[in-house]
Amino acid sequence: MDTIVKNEPSTQPTQGVDVKQNKRPSRQEAEAAVRTLIQWIGDDPNREGLIDTPARVAKAYEELYRGYNEDPQEPLKRTFKEVNGYKDMVLLRDVEFFSACEHHMVPFVGKAHIAYYPRDGVVGLSKLARVIDTYARRLQTQETLTSEIIEIIEKTLNPRGIALMIEAEHMCMSMRGVQKKGVSTVTTTFTGVFEDDVEKQDRFMSLIGVR
Repeated sequence: MDTIVKNEPSTQPTQGVDVKQNKRPSRQEAEAAVRTLIQWIGDDPNREGLIDTPARVAKAYEELYRGYNEDPQEPLKRTFKEVNGYKDMVLLRDVEFFSACEHHMVPFVGKAHIAYYPRDGVVGLSKLARVIDTYARRLQTQETLTSEIIEIIEKTLNPRGIALMIEAEHMCMSMRGVQKKGVSTVTTTFTGVFEDDVEKQDRFMSLIGVR
């Protein structure tokens, strides 16, 4: 897998562990933790504007990190074999996603472009987007996100090859640290016939507008 960092105009627990195996704090404990953080940064959790913030944050986390409660394999279980023998590339591009850096818990946002060569039928296009979203809605690194998407598709669909490119802007780099706005991080992976055939890689890149 290649990792490329380039300047562009601005647009915008261990992975795979079943969190249900661990003792999950109660909502009350989660809200208490938010109140502690508010006090730690120097504000008063009991003032009018913040009194309900802990409850709002806990509710927001349920949505932002819903990927922990979703099975990424489920959307891929149903395939369609009646495609009149179609065996060429299937491409989904510009799939928007929102995730959060596991190091600082601040957002990174971007787009994924994914293609595969079917082996025995195809999967509904929205299902690939669901897989991307499920993994993105967890604490992540972009490199791990890329690998996890590839692995679940290979395991479930067993296609002849997969191409995946993810490009994203990381707020942990633009909002803090070096504070470089508009820097895009790009990760790519090719498997199967894509890995073996540079022309197929070039075709994928051309179709997503890279070349």
